[in-house]
Amino acid sequence: MRIFRLFGGSAAFAFLALAAAFGVGYCSDRSLSAGISALYAAAILGVLETSLSLDNAVVNARILGRMTRFWRKMFVTAGMAIAVFGMRILLPLLIVWAVGDRPLSEVAASTWRDPREFQGVLVAQHARVAGFGGAFLWMVFFRFFMDARKKHHWLGWIERGLARIGRMESAWIGSALALSFAFHFFVPARNASPFLAAAMAGMLAHLLVEGLGGLLGRGSTGAATVVGGLSGFLYLEVLDASFSLDGVVGAFAISDDLYVIALGLGIGAMFVRSLTLAMVEMGSLSRFAHLESGAFWAIGALALVLFLSTVGIQVPSPISGSMGLVPILASLFSSRGAGGPDPSYPSPPITSS
Repeated sequence: MRIFRLFGGSAAFAFLALAAAFGVGYCSDRSLSAGISALYAAAILGVLETSLSLDNAVVNARILGRMTRFWRKMFVTAGMAIAVFGMRILLPLLIVWAVGDRPLSEVAASTWRDPREFQGVLVAQHARVAGFGGAFLWMVFFRFFMDARKKHHWLGWIERGLARIGRMESAWIGSALALSFAFHFFVPARNASPFLAAAMAGMLAHLLVEGLGGLLGRGSTGAATVVGGLSGFLYLEVLDASFSLDGVVGAFAISDDLYVIALGLGIGAMFVRSLTLAMVEMGSLSRFAHLESGAFWAIGALALVLFLSTVGIQVPSPISGSMGLVPILASLFSSRGAGGPDPSYPSPPITSS
C-alpha cells in the first residue's frame, strides 16, 4: 500500500497527461495518427526525464527530509504546478518573449501556429539557458564538497582535497565564479557576454535563495520554521528549473509541440517527486552512506555538460545520461557496509528547523 500511496498520484497524473497529449496531437491535425504520435512522444519524454533525474531526486530528498509535513505537501502539490506549468511552459514562453519584440499573447499563439519558429528562438538562447542552469548547479556542487566540516568522503583524496580548499572563506563561490568566467572565453563571441551574465544570475539566484532562510528565519521558532520551509521550497524549485531548462530545449528533438513536451516532462517531474518522498520515508540517505556524494558528482557532471554545450561540444544524450546515472549506481554499490551518513556533516543550508 505504501507504493500505491507514494506513486499512485504520479501514475494517475501520467494517465491524464498522456490522454491530454493525445488530445493536443489529435486537435492539431484532426487525425488519429497525430494523436498517437503525440502520446508516444510524451511517454518517451516522461521515461527519459525520470531516468535522467535520479540525482535530482536524491538532492531533493536531502532537503525535503528536514522540512515539515506541510512543506512536503506543498512540494508535491503547488510545487508540481510550478514544475509543469511554470518551468516547462511559462518560462520558455517568457524567454522567447523577452528576446523578441512581440506581445506575449502572440508568442503563446506561435507555439501551435508555428512551433518550429518558437523552437528556433528558444534554441538560439541556449547560451543563456545553459549559463544560468550550469552556474546554479556548480554552486550546488561546490557548496556540498567544499565544506571543511565534511568528514565522510566517498572518493577519498579528491573529496578530502575539496574539503580542505573549503577552509578558505567562500571558496565554493569563488570556484563557481572562476569556472564560469574561464568558460566564457571559449564561448562564441556573440554569446560570450549573454552567457556570463546568465551565469552570474544563476549564482545570484543560489545565494539569494540560500540566504533567505538565514536572513529572515532568525526570530521566533514559528517564524523560523515558516521562512525556513519557504526558502527550502524555493531552493527546490530553482534547483528543479536548473535541471529542467536544458531538458526543455533538448526535448524539441522528440516533439516540436511545447505542450506535448510540457506534459511529457511533467510526467517525469511527478515521478521524481514521488521518488523523493519515497527516499525520505524509507530513510534511503541514512541507509546508503555514499548516495549523497554520488548524486552531487552527478550534478557536477550535468553542470559540465551544460557549460560544454555553450562552447560547441555537444555530449550525446546517452552519454550525458550515463554521466549522471553511473555515479549514483556506483555510490549505491559502494555504500554496502559503509554505515550511516557522517554525523558531523552539517545540515543543508536550507532547512525548516
